[in-house]
Amino acid sequence: MRVKDSVGTYGEQVAVEHLERAGFVVLERNWRCDIGEIDIVALDGATVVVCEVKTRSGLGYGSGLEAVTPQKLARLHRLARRWRDEAGRAAAGLRAADLRVDVIAVHRRRHAEPQVVHVRGAQ
Repeated sequence: MRVKDSVGTYGEQVAVEHLERAGFVVLERNWRCDIGEIDIVALDGATVVVCEVKTRSGLGYGSGLEAVTPQKLARLHRLARRWRDEAGRAAAGLRAADLRVDVIAVHRRRHAEPQVVHVRGAQ
């Protein structure tokens, strides 16, 4: 496994644990379709939340939040609708559920707990 991939996997696990502590129910991880991938799909009450996770070991390339461009957010919204439409066929009620896109930045720190920044309803 490449270092970049292992850092990403680590960050996604930290994000899942953060979401579960906050009361979210994680439905899927690494969901893929022809237009892209969703890192985490979760429920926050009745709201379906698509989470983009960006993990950094250092800030040389900027924070993870800076990596989510307006184009990336637009694609995440399209992916969220696609996931809901496909899941809605199997799970009654999800088709009409509210959708939200969150961004979670995980900053991996040496000899310390990771820093997690969770932006709900990223615009």
